[in-house]
Parts: sequence; structure tokens; C-alpha cells
Amino acid sequence: PVDEVYPIVYVDAIRIRVRDKGVVTMKAAHLVVAVDVDGRKHVLGIWIAENEGAKFWNTVITQLRNRGLKDILIACCDGLSGLPEAIIAVFPQTVVQTCVVHVIRNAMRFVSYKDRKKIAAAMREIYTATSIDTADIALTALDRTWGEQYPGVIDVWRRAWNEFVPFLEYPPELRKVVYTTNLIESINYQLRKITKTRGHFPSDEAAMKLLYLGIRNINTKRGGESGTGTWGWKQCLNYLVRKFEGRLPLN
Repeated sequence: PVDEVYPIVYVDAIRIRVRDKGVVTMKAAHLVVAVDVDGRKHVLGIWIAENEGAKFWNTVITQLRNRGLKDILIACCDGLSGLPEAIIAVFPQTVVQTCVVHVIRNAMRFVSYKDRKKIAAAMREIYTATSIDTADIALTALDRTWGEQYPGVIDVWRRAWNEFVPFLEYPPELRKVVYTTNLIESINYQLRKITKTRGHFPSDEAAMKLLYLGIRNINTKRGGESGTGTWGWKQCLNYLVRKFEGRLPLN
């Protein structure tokens, strides 16, 4: 059961192969990881699906609410069709924040190797900007210098812009927590190491069992409850109390 207001929730997915009706199918295992008021991290659930969309994500978010999830302040996600709309439908006050690392990674797909360092440095001016106006100037400069050669890079940033800019309002401590969903990326990396050697799973249930054991093993290696804290959380919490006045249970 979930009985919390979570300041930050991350959603991401890893790809796995599962045998379904005699055919090996590529599916996604979606993880929902949350940071509670004390800065502790919790895996709220895993959902395996071949296709995601508005109906799937409405089911996931509704299940979490029915289990006791009361509120989400900031939801970090990217590239998951229908998820932002589902979050807003169930928790209309939640700020949906695109994962900055995903934006960078998606943009870099369009860049040749010889230009990667230069464009990475130019993009850094965007996500380290001190304000939306400064970030917009940096994006315009990126477009002016590289837009003709790599229009895909500019398109990625333009499409992600509305859900990226809330990031620019956060103080440095909170940016480090939200930035590219560092936490869930590290969990996904460990789970990929477990799943990639398996070839394929005989069923969804078999995949779910291994992922559950993997998550339990990660928590154990991190020192259990004492290893799931968030660096700089006190500064983040003070900002969140002011930003989201009256929504955090502090008693």
C-alpha cells in the first residue's frame, strides 16, 4: 500500500523480451520510483506492457491513487505516450517535468561523432541557465550555429520546451535531484545488467519476479533504508515547502 504525499516521482522504462503465446515479444517494464518527505526513495511499482498509451497510464496512476497516493508535487518522465495527461487527470496540481537527460540523449541521436562535444557544450548552456529567458537565448544560439546542419536537435528541444522550463525555476540542490532522473537511471542500469543476459522470459510473471529480486538486491547493496537517502534533501525540502505551500505533510 501507498499512503503518502510524494514530493518527487520518477517514471521510466526498460525493454525486455517476453514469450507471449509462443512468440517472443519486446515489452516495456515501467518503474515508478518516488522520493518521500524524508528524502527516502521507494519503488512504488512495476508494470509490464507491450504498448503504452493514455488508457494504460490512466490505469497505473489510478491504481497508485487507490493504494493511498495522495499527491505528487513534481513528476519526472519523458517519451511515454499519454503519461503526462494521465498524471494531470488524476493529480491536476502536479508539475510534469521532462527528464533533462532524456532530452539531451534524444537530441544527440542526430549529431555526428565529430560534433558531439561542441553541441553538448552548447546544450549545457540551456539546461544550466539561470532563467527561462537565458535558456531561450542559449537555444536560439544553438539554432543559429547548428540548426541548419542538425535540425533534429533543435526540434527535440522545441518539442520538450514546455515541460522542460519548470526545471529552470528550481534551486541548484533540487536541479541535481530532478536532473535526468539520476535515481531511476541508476536503477534501470542495474536492472538492464540483470535482464540482458536472460535472452527472453517465458512469461510476464517470470520477468516480474526477476525485476523484483533485482530491486531488492539493489536496495540491499545500497545499505537498505539507510542507503536510500537523497543528497542535499533538506535544502530541496525547504524550497518545496515554499513553492507548494500547504501540500506537504510536515507533522
